[in-house]
Amino acid sequence: MKAYFDSEANAVSIDLVTVDYWDDGDEFDEYYCTVAFSKGRLANIGLLYPSEKLHLLEAVAKSYNLDSPALIAAAKAALEAPDQTVITDDPVIA
Repeated sequence: MKAYFDSEANAVSIDLVTVDYWDDGDEFDEYYCTVAFSKGRLANIGLLYPSEKLHLLEAVAKSYNLDSPALIAAAKAALEAPDQTVITDDPVIA
């Protein structure tokens, strides 16, 4: 899993799997959270204002049967290392 915090955009992007492209996406939350898919599989989660909206990752994890603590840990690690890619070996797909 790969997470990146863009400090200028105040957004976290979390790649759950490595794919060449996303072929579908949707808003998970009306304003702050998006999900993207590749070949029908959840591939990425985007989160605006992550320091204030981490609870949305719990909701995504519940909806898509993901490991919530690992997902939140990746987002927090990205927040601690702004504008750098953080890679974890934690599997989030349950």
